[in-house]
Order: sequence, then C-alpha cells, then structure tokens
Amino acid sequence: MVVQITTAVVVTFLVTIISCPLFINRMRLLQYGQQIREDGPARHAEKAGTPTMGGIIILLAATVISIIMAGRSPVLYLLLLITLGCGLIGFLDDYFKIARSLSLGLKARTKLAGEFVLALIFILLARFMGLYSSELILPFFNLAIDIGIFYPAFVFLMITGFSNSVNLTDGVDGLAAGTSVISLVALIIIAIMAGFPEAAILCAALAGACLGFLVFNRHPARLFMGDVGSLALGGAFAALAVVTKSELFFVIIGGIFVLEAFSVIIQVTSFRLTGRRVLLMSPLHHHFELKGWSEWRVVTTFWSGSLFFALIGVLAYGR
Repeated sequence: MVVQITTAVVVTFLVTIISCPLFINRMRLLQYGQQIREDGPARHAEKAGTPTMGGIIILLAATVISIIMAGRSPVLYLLLLITLGCGLIGFLDDYFKIARSLSLGLKARTKLAGEFVLALIFILLARFMGLYSSELILPFFNLAIDIGIFYPAFVFLMITGFSNSVNLTDGVDGLAAGTSVISLVALIIIAIMAGFPEAAILCAALAGACLGFLVFNRHPARLFMGDVGSLALGGAFAALAVVTKSELFFVIIGGIFVLEAFSVIIQVTSFRLTGRRVLLMSPLHHHFELKGWSEWRVVTTFWSGSLFFALIGVLAYGR
C-alpha cells in the first residue's frame, strides 16, 4: 500500500508540473484570466488576468492515475462521481465568469441544485453498494448516533458545505492547495484504517496533483485553480468522509475550511443584524491581510493551523 500511495503522489506530481506550463500558455492565448473582487485587498489588483482554471489539471492528473491504479473499484468511481461532478459545476461557474464575462458566474441556486442532484445520486449508489449508514461517530467519545432520515440532508450539507468552504479558502496564493494537501494526507491515513485502499489512492493522487500545482500557485501565483478545482476538492473531501465514516472527524481535520466559512457567516449575520462588521473583511484570511500580514505569513499560519487540526482529527479517529 505504501508503494502504491507513493507512486500515485510522485506520478501525479510530475504530470502536473509538466502540464501546468502548457496550460498557462493556453489560458493566456484564450485570455482566460482571474477576475479580482473590487472590494478586496488593494494589493490583489495586480493578480487580475492571471491564468485560472488550473483545477482542470489537478482533476485530470488525479483521475487518470487513480483509475490506472485502482480502476476496477466501484468505490473509486463513486468518489470520482462527486469529485468530478462538483468540478463540473465549478468549471461552468468559471466559464460563465471568464469566457462569457458574467461576473457572478452561475447563480447560487443553480449550484445548489446541481449539488443536490449529486448528493441524491451519491446516496442512492452508496445504498446499492452497501456503503450507506445513517450513523455518525462522535469524535473522542466513540459513540455512534443514528440520525436516520436526516442523514441524506446531512450528506447534502457536507457536499455543499465543504465544496464552498474550500472555494472561500482559495483567496490567497497557495492557501487552498496547501491546506488541501494536508487534509488529503490525513484522509489517506483514515482511508487505510477504514479499509478503503482505493480511497487512499485517490487521496494520494489528488495530493500529488495539488503539490505539483503549488509549484505554480505559490506567491506570486502564475496559475489559480479556479472554482473547478476548489469545488471539486471540497466535494472529494465530503465524499471521502462519508465513505470512510469520518464525517465529524473531517469537520476537525478541515478546521481551516470550517473557520473560513464561519467567518463569512458571522460577518454577514452581524452586518445584517447590527450594521457592523466583526472582521475587517471576510473570509478570515482577508482580515489578516488587511491587518498588515503578508500573503506568505497568512499562508504559513493557516497551513500550520491545518496541520494541527489534521493531527487532532486523525488521532481522534484512531482511538
């Protein structure tokens, strides 16, 4: 298993670092560049026009290599269904924003509808494959709580929650990709402990691809992953957590993503109720940028936090 995981990481890493320069040149020819929010940190203005949608390379590399290495596994195809399905939603969002010059991309309700359909298909297939369980294991207590008919709604919440949380985290060079690598390493360990080697291989392939992508996404970024990458990674996290029955454990492992999402919720709620903002700007990483932190300091601090959360989550799962 160690050899397979190492191979998946190394091969996808190499495929990604070879493919990204070609992809960057192609995006420049098409003039598909990143649009920067006008109310964001002023220093982000220089990022406008940077090639985006690099998540396509991450997904292609990880999908091909994981299928080659574990292609006969129904579990792998189930996980890829959500990963690539969320990636497709992200791709359409990117396409309408960039190629069609629609600043808002897909409407929120359209994204939610697509994620709802994916969650429904995922649940039905999981039932058919004998992977469905409405029990949730409480971290640290080793207690299982059966939430019964509410579990499908919980799965939908996991998919929408983490896909959009990773998307929110993707606002500083290297932040989403780096935190995703850390979360994926944690999920490799959990997948092995849970007895799903094919899931571990997919995690390894995604981790290797994200590492290769980081070569071009580190500050100053030459390529952004776009929604096609961030939504796909978040969807993959949710699907992996459901299959390995580590749903609540991943809430800990993905603590940075959770904090980023809650920072937006708190900011919006506070402003609507009181007219005041709790943070200088949301998501959370922008708050620290406006406090004068460099991008590198923000990224390394959040990576450190992600590593801490991952260690706690894995230790809790292994008890």
